[in-house]
Amino acid sequence: MSLPLKDQRFSVLVDWLQQDLHLDIKHIVAASTDASFRRYFRVTHNQGQHIVMDAPPDKENTGSFVQIAELFRTADIHVPMIVNKNIQQGFLLLEDFGSNHLLDSLHTGNAEKLYQEAMDSLFRLQTRINIGLCKLPLYDQALLNRELNIFHDWFLEKRLGLVLPPAIINHLHPLLIESALEQPQVCVHRDFHSRNLMVLDSNSPGILDFQDAVIGPISYDLVSLLRDCYIDWPNAKIEEWSRHYYERLLDTGLVTVDFKHFSRWFDLMGLQRHLKAIGIFSRLHLRDGKSGYLADIPRTMHYICEITAKYPELMEFHTFLQLQVLPVYQIAL
Repeated sequence: MSLPLKDQRFSVLVDWLQQDLHLDIKHIVAASTDASFRRYFRVTHNQGQHIVMDAPPDKENTGSFVQIAELFRTADIHVPMIVNKNIQQGFLLLEDFGSNHLLDSLHTGNAEKLYQEAMDSLFRLQTRINIGLCKLPLYDQALLNRELNIFHDWFLEKRLGLVLPPAIINHLHPLLIESALEQPQVCVHRDFHSRNLMVLDSNSPGILDFQDAVIGPISYDLVSLLRDCYIDWPNAKIEEWSRHYYERLLDTGLVTVDFKHFSRWFDLMGLQRHLKAIGIFSRLHLRDGKSGYLADIPRTMHYICEITAKYPELMEFHTFLQLQVLPVYQIAL
């Protein structure tokens, strides 16, 4: 057996697998990187191959992962089966979906099929989970505001040494939060993008990283998928996909506004998400030493600049980005 790490938690994890679960481990390797404190390992053993998750209890809520996995399964959302668990220590033995992420598989020849499968899964998520009974937390004003502050704190101030003028904050935050809260509220995955969707031989995609699900705006997961921080598509294609999805929502009665209004929700929700994402990418670099995500900031910033240029009420923020932020950011690259 090869051991990739020599730390105390890893030793306890291996002991759980061997002593409690009686697995004869042949091989164990790191399975993926993660933006949280969770770690994942692929373990090959006498009974097959699984993913084992290490989620330190003082930093991650393993119980929430288990509860939401069950909730999603009841809605026919394909999440990994939980084979065994130790909630107290923060260990889970999971079904292995393999290593074929949507991001790695996408090209112009298969994008229609793969995105349709992803949107079918998203549609089930939004239509089959009863938000009155699921006991998920609300994506409320306080949470939206905290997320927006990540951009100011970690990207502007800590990374670039800039301060967003209060006048812009006092206009921008209420605008984005009001748009989010006025939307129909549904179950929201919160990270429904190409690195968390696994392409499978059957019942594809497999859905990962769902433990932070909330009740929130109907456009959130759709814009996460179509204006992905990790891959971009022409605006005409994004509009085509979003229109088709909007029409499905319209048919169910989940939305009643026209497509122009829905597109505004989509755009402003994307702006909120992308501001948060840039802040998180910066925090991962500065605080956690995970610098790989810095390569995704230019694409994400491009989305932000496009949307702020599109809406007159965002022009002051757009000007600040163009004249103050981008020149300093170019130097910081």
